[in-house]
Amino acid sequence: MTETDKTHSNPADEADLSMAAEDAELSLEDRLAAVEAERDEMRNNWMRSEAEMANLRTRTKREVEDARLFAVQKFAKDVVEVAENLKRGLTSLPPRAEGEAEITGKLRDGFEGIERSFVATLERNGVQMDDPTGKLFDPNLHQAMGEQETTEHPPGTIVQAWTQAWTLNGRLLRPAMVVVAKAPAEQA
Repeated sequence: MTETDKTHSNPADEADLSMAAEDAELSLEDRLAAVEAERDEMRNNWMRSEAEMANLRTRTKREVEDARLFAVQKFAKDVVEVAENLKRGLTSLPPRAEGEAEITGKLRDGFEGIERSFVATLERNGVQMDDPTGKLFDPNLHQAMGEQETTEHPPGTIVQAWTQAWTLNGRLLRPAMVVVAKAPAEQA
């Protein structure tokens, strides 16, 4: 090459070099965009995984708490039946009377004490009894066994409870069996 060849470069060679530089820049920009897109996708997947794990922790915590609160539900249902039978036995005793045998009074008092203690033990363990007499009928807590025409109570009011409503930590164990007031039929 001559001195003039060195000082004067070929315009075609310069164009090739310029295009190669643009391709390198474009390729770097494309690669950067691809890396940024991959980063965004990974971040999105990570955020979704974190949300799923938070939901799983919450759901698991709720399930463990429910299992703890209601693990004895079947047992509590059976024990409530015993409490109801004890109450039935007490109500079937003859009423207190003058001159009754001392042993009868002591037995009645003893059974009443046992029933109070038994119900208190149930309540300390989350089993609650609710007497629905006088309350409005609630199909979530009460089972209507009959209707009674009356003017003494508004329609839909419970006039008699055959059994009490029982709940375990707010969940219904056994509905109350009740008689509900209804308006008297008009006389013809």
